[in-house]
Amino acid sequence: MGKERKEKKDKKSGKSESHEDDEGQITVVETTPAKKSRKSDVVDEIDLYDEKLEFISPIAKPLAQKKLNKKLLKCVRKATKTKAVKRGVKEVVKALRKNEVGLVILAGDISPIDVISHIPVLCEDHNIPYIFTPSKEELGSAGQTKRPTSVVMIVKKSKKGENEGDWTESYEELRKEVLKADECMT
Repeated sequence: MGKERKEKKDKKSGKSESHEDDEGQITVVETTPAKKSRKSDVVDEIDLYDEKLEFISPIAKPLAQKKLNKKLLKCVRKATKTKAVKRGVKEVVKALRKNEVGLVILAGDISPIDVISHIPVLCEDHNIPYIFTPSKEELGSAGQTKRPTSVVMIVKKSKKGENEGDWTESYEELRKEVLKADECMT
């Protein structure tokens, strides 16, 4: 009984497996989980991005390219730590109506489209740059929520006493890139 437990434990941990031949000899085979190389992770990431493009809604323009998408999500993570992020349709619309300055990031795979279709119009009325990302799940995880998020607004805090952190540099760079992507679209 003790041997069976040990074998089960070894199988779960992936350490080794033992096999008994017809002659009664026991051979031990090391089984360790295979490590993925860094290059295969990059290929998987590109494939995942291309797969997510299949579920994009027709109004998702301008859409962030792979590199810009990665930068956007990284900036959202950093801004979330300093609480400079508005999450969800209700909060973002409220911030837009109050004329807060920022950058709006929308998920392109929202269904039904009517949920977020009015936000690009509000952004254009208030001269606030906006861009679409392919996945609501990635946007939610970047905003450090368990739920998928349809829209996020990175707000530039104007209070002088607050600690802005290192995300402001990437925010300014992203704002310029989003404005450039928006100009290319028109």
